[in-house]
Amino acid sequence: MAQEEIIFPNNIRNIRLANGMKMTELARQANLSLSAVSKIEKGVRRLNQKQLLNICNILGCKLSDIFIKESDDVAGQWQNEIKRRLNDNEDSGLKIFGSGLRKIRQQSGKTIAQAAKDAGMTLSVYHKIEVGQREIYQNEIEPLAKSFAYSVEKMFDKIADMYKSGELNKQINKVKERVKSVLIPGNPLSGLDMHSSLYGAKLYDSARKKLVPVFGVPAGKSIAFKKSDKTMIVAPMPLEGRKGIYAIIPNSKRLGGFIPEKSYVFADAETPAVVGDMAVCIDTDFETLGSADTANAQIVSVRQDSKGKIYGQISSPEEKIIGKTMHKVVMIVME
Repeated sequence: MAQEEIIFPNNIRNIRLANGMKMTELARQANLSLSAVSKIEKGVRRLNQKQLLNICNILGCKLSDIFIKESDDVAGQWQNEIKRRLNDNEDSGLKIFGSGLRKIRQQSGKTIAQAAKDAGMTLSVYHKIEVGQREIYQNEIEPLAKSFAYSVEKMFDKIADMYKSGELNKQINKVKERVKSVLIPGNPLSGLDMHSSLYGAKLYDSARKKLVPVFGVPAGKSIAFKKSDKTMIVAPMPLEGRKGIYAIIPNSKRLGGFIPEKSYVFADAETPAVVGDMAVCIDTDFETLGSADTANAQIVSVRQDSKGKIYGQISSPEEKIIGKTMHKVVMIVME
């Protein structure tokens, strides 16, 4: 029997249950169907970047919490299930048939959408057949063959000949590798506080590069700075994929009101500030901060005194700020 293959092993179900939330409630808040949430929790459907961010906000978790880490107790269970489903689909011949069908479609010049329509199938069903994750039923075979101007026998013969000649190997291996890649934990390239290997590290990176963590929020006369990806926002397009980018919400009263309250200030942890820059000035060494540590920060104008020492200047009231870390502000976005 065909198995939908796991492409997104995740912790969403465990986090949801830990929060005492029913699947129906998560579906409602995330504006997804109950069927879609079920498939996501089983790992057979992915989320896009905005959906991932929305799920994190609903469940009150970090983006990295959703992904399975190599050290997680459930990692072995996910591995075994991924392998079982892949082997079942290989043993049933579905990978061969699907790859052959894809080759026939490509040779005919049809798009997937056109091929599905001509065969009287939905796009989802047709796609699953091509990637070897769904059987083709008796009443579907003849319309499918006719849609490519083949008899049923000729279509199967054509696929068998392509398989024997090795013509399908590239496509079969491509589909298998896409699934197998999820089995191998990797180190994410994105994220400032990621130190663990993740299953689906490429998926994490794909999502993470379009998101920016909010490290700072106003707290009295200062900004409480916490180096954690628990709160994320969508990255402005020019900043997508830049590893060191983070955002803070400005304390506009200390800036003389020239930056509105409803705005985000984006800084680059990999770009030290120089005289004349606007910067995020932190009272602690940024590199030594853990995700649970809290520091104090300010948005400052970078200046130099008569002895050549760099410092930060803020207004309302005027104050000279000496910090251990200064990161250049690279963008301000107002809501």
